[in-house]
Amino acid sequence: MNSEDIIILISFAVYLLVMLLIGWFFYSRTSNLSDYVLGGRKLNSWVTALSAQASDMSGWLLLGLPGYAYLSGLESVWLLVGLLIGTYANWKFVAARLRKYTEIANNSITLPDYFENRFSTNNKTIRIVSAIFILIFFLIYTSSGFVAGAKLFSSVFDISYIQALLIGGFVIVSYTFLGGFLAVSWTDVIQGSIMFFAIIFVPIYAIIANGGFQFTLTEIIVLNSNHLSIFTNNEGELISLITVFSLLGWGLGYFGQPHILARFMAIKDVDHIKKARKIAMNWVTFSLISAMLLGMIGYAIFPDFLQGTDSEKIFILMVEQLVHPLLAGILLAAILAAIMSTADSQLLVASSSLTEDIYKYIFRKSASDLELVWISRFFVIFIAIVAILIGLDQNSSVLDLVAYAWAGFGATFGPIIILSLYWKGISEKGAIAGMIIGGMTIIIWKNLSGGIFDLYEIIPGFLFATITILLFREKNNKKMSQIENDFKIISKY
Repeated sequence: MNSEDIIILISFAVYLLVMLLIGWFFYSRTSNLSDYVLGGRKLNSWVTALSAQASDMSGWLLLGLPGYAYLSGLESVWLLVGLLIGTYANWKFVAARLRKYTEIANNSITLPDYFENRFSTNNKTIRIVSAIFILIFFLIYTSSGFVAGAKLFSSVFDISYIQALLIGGFVIVSYTFLGGFLAVSWTDVIQGSIMFFAIIFVPIYAIIANGGFQFTLTEIIVLNSNHLSIFTNNEGELISLITVFSLLGWGLGYFGQPHILARFMAIKDVDHIKKARKIAMNWVTFSLISAMLLGMIGYAIFPDFLQGTDSEKIFILMVEQLVHPLLAGILLAAILAAIMSTADSQLLVASSSLTEDIYKYIFRKSASDLELVWISRFFVIFIAIVAILIGLDQNSSVLDLVAYAWAGFGATFGPIIILSLYWKGISEKGAIAGMIIGGMTIIIWKNLSGGIFDLYEIIPGFLFATITILLFREKNNKKMSQIENDFKIISKY
């Protein structure tokens, strides 16, 4: 190992040590399942905003999105537009109402918990079905984070992909196991800040190192002027409406992401949400634009150098080739921060759902708070092991794995979340049927050879789920008086 690798390794070690210390700090402050899952609903605006966006973006912000922009150019702007609209709509129309409703609905601490309380049912079907889908899609989502970590460690330290996969998984599991939601949220603040600095700094530095903006722009034009068009692909062909709708459709996913919705549920007070929304929108706008620019600048500096899934290493390549090792260590740690900020949230939400919605309600109704916390911790380990097994294929694409899980959650839970907060007529049967139709549409559509019409599966999944829910309108008025009262409380938000 040369001196440059040692400097980068020290930067990584310091960063990882800080994350583990945070996990240990909150270990002694976690006394019950509510603390472990939602931190006792004590998050302020800054922690909520940065934690939500850091856990949202994951390793794909520094790997998947730049890689996509490297290959497709300015066509990727449609993806950015979809994500920005979805982010704003989620904060504007879901955050406050969900925070308030989960509190008045018997202090619900997980999505399945909320669904059961929202429909005032003693039937455990909706809780179990939603917990199963959470587990399925979080296994895929968490695997994407481990794959991203493996690509980082294997590229930087020249170790095998499998070794890198195991190292990254161990670190993420360690502090999530110890500190729970508060550890995850506060590490997300640090990680979100590092991610923001890295994604803003690297493209600016690369432009300067490459001779300036005008020179870089000219290089792209000379290489392929189609790279700068939002309406054509790199071959000069008009991109189809299906492609545009598919990219914009990413925005639909926000309404059903349990790890993002958990931040809304955990904020200290509804009044903090407006400030949190402003912080989040600034963070995500600058981050997404910079990530797209980074990929396009990388195309100018390293044309035709990276193919296929290797394009997701463009950030790593630019940092290693252009930046001093001391600063490179900090910037590469940002990738680890991006990976960990999402993978830890996914592990926590999935384990808490298995604990609260299956273990407690089916096997151990009398379980103590301490027992539930430890069961949740062991589920963290179990989920991580399965996710690592899924990620063993080193040709896995971070973006593809994220897209699959993102669509799964968006179609399974998005329509239910929106309609349960705004429509009194939604029924328990409609919610269950919509959840199953949405989730199964994603799985079937995704696994058909090449998909149907190349349309991103979240669009048909979201649409079919919504139609299904609307067809099962609530006709039983026995529960409506309580729901009327609930809507009076949340309608002002």
